[in-house]
Amino acid sequence: MSNRDDSFTLYDLRVEVVATDRPMVCNHQAGDYFELSGENLSLPAGQTFPIYPLAALLPLLPAKQRETAPTDWMTTDMDIACPDPHCGGLFRITRTRKRTFRHGEVTVVPLGDPAGGETEG
Repeated sequence: MSNRDDSFTLYDLRVEVVATDRPMVCNHQAGDYFELSGENLSLPAGQTFPIYPLAALLPLLPAKQRETAPTDWMTTDMDIACPDPHCGGLFRITRTRKRTFRHGEVTVVPLGDPAGGETEG
């Protein structure tokens, strides 16, 4: 067993619906939100979130969870437009807290395994 530090950090995220001067036509309301902690998405009790904007947001969330350079747009840009071109809603992605994970707690692929894509060096 290696004594290498296998820890890494991810940000918890809050994704909240923000109103603009254009009307929202989708099934989300200003103030609706969901949270992402690690790989777990949660909604407040009794609240829904439409799948179409969720599908557009999902590819961005893992990148937003990770540490990025201060000059990277992923660091500076928080608002994502609703994918419906007729909807005025925005989705604000806010990094809320940093959480530490350990490689061995989230995968069975050992560190340094060439099949896992990373080699020891």
